[in-house]
Amino acid sequence: MPPENDFGPGLFPLAAVNGAGPVHIDEQLSLIGEPTPVRVPAVEWTVWLTDESVQTRYWAKVYRTPSTEDCWFFFGGISSTGHASFRAASRPGRTRKGTVPGHLYGYQLAHGVIPRLGWDTNSPTVCHTCDNHSCQQPTHLRLGTAAENRAEWLARRRNPGSPLADLRGPAGRSRAIGAAIRTGREAGEPSADIAARIRAAMRAGRPLSLW
Repeated sequence: MPPENDFGPGLFPLAAVNGAGPVHIDEQLSLIGEPTPVRVPAVEWTVWLTDESVQTRYWAKVYRTPSTEDCWFFFGGISSTGHASFRAASRPGRTRKGTVPGHLYGYQLAHGVIPRLGWDTNSPTVCHTCDNHSCQQPTHLRLGTAAENRAEWLARRRNPGSPLADLRGPAGRSRAIGAAIRTGREAGEPSADIAARIRAAMRAGRPLSLW
């Protein structure tokens, strides 16, 4: 799994484009539009997690299977880190304060609110045991520390069969899987065919697929 800082900065300036002045791109992992970290208090998480309409919107973007062994991929918006970008609530202005990583929402939906989740290096963070950034499967998520997450990422990233070795990078991988799911759903394909699309999308970025 990649190193995470679930409450990292939002916008990063780019060079001027065609003389139009500075532009920005979303580089959020959790909250978009703030140049400094924005922390979500537990009471606000509780509101989002207990609101059935928010839950419904979240699950509408998660491709679930009957198996707890399968990854449940998010096929909505994907951040630059490859994580699900879920708008739990709309907030006025440019901050988009209600946009959070989907796996943080999903983990707490399954296990309850985690105080100070991802606030700093000493706070708990949610780790993917499957190394698929957009996975929302509760059994593939666990609490850990930033140091543990980093150590596991370093230990597994050189395995050519690992999702971490994908040549497209985490965002490219997550977006390719999401696109495969959307294509299959829009065509009304059965779950077996969508599963085949997902497997093909996963294989496409592996180093060994070039040989």
